[in-house]
Amino acid sequence: MILEAAMLQVKTGLEEDFEKAFRQASEIISSMKGYISHELQRCIEVQGKYLLLVKWETLADHTVGFRESKEYQEWKKLLHHFYDPFPTVEHFDQIRL
Repeated sequence: MILEAAMLQVKTGLEEDFEKAFRQASEIISSMKGYISHELQRCIEVQGKYLLLVKWETLADHTVGFRESKEYQEWKKLLHHFYDPFPTVEHFDQIRL
């Protein structure tokens, strides 16, 4: 399992519209092969800042399966215009302790 993490900065005043669009986009991502779960957290200290965490079975499920799909094009249409700057996405492996 890998964890995708993205810090999202939403343009001022568009937070409510973003959250509504994200609810719709959640249906897209949750239908993808290799998807496990996701959550969106709203920052308390910084207006318009969100943390998106998505669990995937493999890195390729995200970087190839999702990002190269027609569903991703719909995801982009719903969400990408809200971001400024465009987010950096990183992937993490859990360390077993």
